[in-house]
Amino acid sequence: MSTLKAWLFDDRPDTPLQAQLGRVARDVSTLLRDPIALTGLLIVALMAGVAVGATFLPVQDPGFQALSDRLQPPSAAHWFGTDTLGRDIFSRVLSGAWPTLSIVACVLVIVLPFGVLVGITAGLFERLDAPIMRLCDVFMAFPRIILAIAVAVTLSPGISSAIIAIALTGWPSYARIARAEAVTLRHAEFVQAAQVIGASSLRIMFKHILPLCLPSAIVRATLDASSIILITSGLGFLGASVPPPQAEWGAMVAEGRDVIFEAWWVSTMPGIAILTFALGFNLLGDALRNLVDPRS
Repeated sequence: MSTLKAWLFDDRPDTPLQAQLGRVARDVSTLLRDPIALTGLLIVALMAGVAVGATFLPVQDPGFQALSDRLQPPSAAHWFGTDTLGRDIFSRVLSGAWPTLSIVACVLVIVLPFGVLVGITAGLFERLDAPIMRLCDVFMAFPRIILAIAVAVTLSPGISSAIIAIALTGWPSYARIARAEAVTLRHAEFVQAAQVIGASSLRIMFKHILPLCLPSAIVRATLDASSIILITSGLGFLGASVPPPQAEWGAMVAEGRDVIFEAWWVSTMPGIAILTFALGFNLLGDALRNLVDPRS
């Protein structure tokens, strides 16, 4: 282990692979020493573990209804209490982590590469710059949650509809970031040198520009995850996301709004889950932003 550590942190790497792995190891070491980053990472890892392993945890069936136990306060039998149908809120909060995490992951997998590639294309090819940026302006002119709701209600409720609705409204911010960096890099000496030796535009885009645009895009994605969580919960609150009886945090908050004064836990517990998950991504994103900030 000590040999591997010495190889990774060697100040004079022998190969490009060693240099790249060493850079990653230093960044990871810096993040783990940052209490804010570590807190965010632990929260995200815990929520992801809960989402993936919720079906294997020894908890009650999230769909089991017991009307005789409806609106029971938090207790040893029901840690988070029960809802209006007598379902255990703790098990439903655990079950509701999976649709939220899957929507966040799928949206980021779609919007990050698409937005970055569109932005790089606009930054490298001046003739395409204005049309692409005006299209971004059209999407960004509308509040993101309003546009997502409009798309989601047009489609049938479901995870796929929520993914499409949020992805359609999320790519312009990545395109703008990538475009700004591509405009700066297109006149760089290494890009001009690649053009001189006959490198194609696609090779310059993927080999030289894309690796330099990815760090800021990844930071943006980490910070954007909290917004996606809130939009997902908003769609669920309006009934335009995951259909019942599948547990979803936003829908659970909506179920408890009519009994908020007599049974506060019905809405509060899933609301705390939303807050915690979004906070974890925000803390992690802030730490990543500080790590890649050239002024740091």
